[in-house]
Amino acid sequence: MIEVTDADFEAEVIGADLPVLVEFTADWCPPCRQMGPVLKALASEEGDRLKVVQLDVDANPGTTNAYKVLSMPTFMVFRGGEPVKAMVGARAKRRLLEELADVL
Repeated sequence: MIEVTDADFEAEVIGADLPVLVEFTADWCPPCRQMGPVLKALASEEGDRLKVVQLDVDANPGTTNAYKVLSMPTFMVFRGGEPVKAMVGARAKRRLLEELADVL
């Protein structure tokens, strides 16, 4: 899974050919840590249809503030450079896949 920053967010997410699932995360967030294995599995299974990245909110306040992210984890799906879906809170892989079905 790719870690993105304020510096490379535009290149990695906005300019991506595939839809991108961004997890806005933090080291101090237990639900965020819970999502690690789920997102790794999702990245390996859906890598041909979906790019999965993480952004540390503490280290990257510019992007975090630009998208008004207040809760961790927040998931945003970007397609064609625009956010098309946002979800807040940890969830099981099956539920996450169901919620992503309309954007894949």
